[in-house]
Amino acid sequence: MKKVYLDTNATTKPYPEVVEEMLPFFKEAYGNASSIYGFGRTAKKGLETARERVRKLIGAEFADEIVFTSGGTESDNCAIKQILRTSTNKGKHIITTCVEHKAVLNTCRYLEESGVRVTYLNVDEYGRINLEELEKSIAADTVLISVMSANNETGTLMPIEEVGIIAKKNNILFHTDAVQLIGKMPFDVKKSGADLVSISAHKINGPKGVGALFVKRGTPLTPYFHGGYQERGLRAGTENVPGIVGFGKACEMTASRLDENREKIGALKKLLYEGIKRSIKDIKLNGDPEKCLPNTLNVSFAYIEGEAIVLNLDAEGIAVSTGSACTSGSSDPSYVLKNMKVGPLFIQGAIRFSLGVFTSREDIDCVIEKLPRIIEKLRNISPVN
Repeated sequence: MKKVYLDTNATTKPYPEVVEEMLPFFKEAYGNASSIYGFGRTAKKGLETARERVRKLIGAEFADEIVFTSGGTESDNCAIKQILRTSTNKGKHIITTCVEHKAVLNTCRYLEESGVRVTYLNVDEYGRINLEELEKSIAADTVLISVMSANNETGTLMPIEEVGIIAKKNNILFHTDAVQLIGKMPFDVKKSGADLVSISAHKINGPKGVGALFVKRGTPLTPYFHGGYQERGLRAGTENVPGIVGFGKACEMTASRLDENREKIGALKKLLYEGIKRSIKDIKLNGDPEKCLPNTLNVSFAYIEGEAIVLNLDAEGIAVSTGSACTSGSSDPSYVLKNMKVGPLFIQGAIRFSLGVFTSREDIDCVIEKLPRIIEKLRNISPVN
């Protein structure tokens, strides 16, 4: 049976070159990067090479603006919680959106329990915020605006550069979770206007368990982990050198192939959607059809449950999802689609197809061939059809 993987927004397959570059740091160059002898210096060199590669991918000015973390969730937590800690004299108000990743939303809800005031911006039917609403939400005690670069479920792009301009004009720090955008589209941290940017390695064909937080020089941030002086003293603990090395290699390869991969993946996504529209009726595209990631296609199929579609596709060797992997333990309909006002007829039957660098034309043909039969079978037994 042919195996087809179309859930790259959940995680990606590492490049073989990434794994190859990591291996020596497990076997020979296993020293602690804080040690001053040869083993440590070799590890330190690998770490700093990776830092430079991350810097280049996002267009940061200085390598020391890159702080390595365990992934996007830690980066989000660090950015939001620690800015609040350093800004208590100014205020305790955060502005974010109602469709952020759970790493941002649940962090904000946790902070609300300790007296922080959070404004959750609404989104339109395409999942985009209203910039006028953002400006009206700014108060004297606003210390941080956190808006994702691209939504992980729908692929909708947020107007990040405009948000950055508004934040700067009002002297407010700006954080963006760019985990889903970086590696799929060009991203320049200076153009974004962001003071803090969250990045994850396993979304760009790197290893799991490693990520980074861009911290613009001059941004007031207190240590998140306390202990040693690693990562400019902001994130104590012995670094995951093999993972960081793999992250750096993934950044280098992503940067060199970005335009080529974007064009290829975008063409395959178009083929997939056209095939679905041609062969299946009563569907709905979720997200902005133009301002969206080139790899992400969220489609609702009326009258049936998304989980049933996922399981039936899995039986055919095809991996897709109903939305974010971080909400897979919940049986509730997607909060992202709810906030986009997707109706009950369609919200339960939403499927996210997310393509990647290893996706082929044969993969797309396989889905187009098998999906219509699955939808027809499920609709025939659906009590609401």
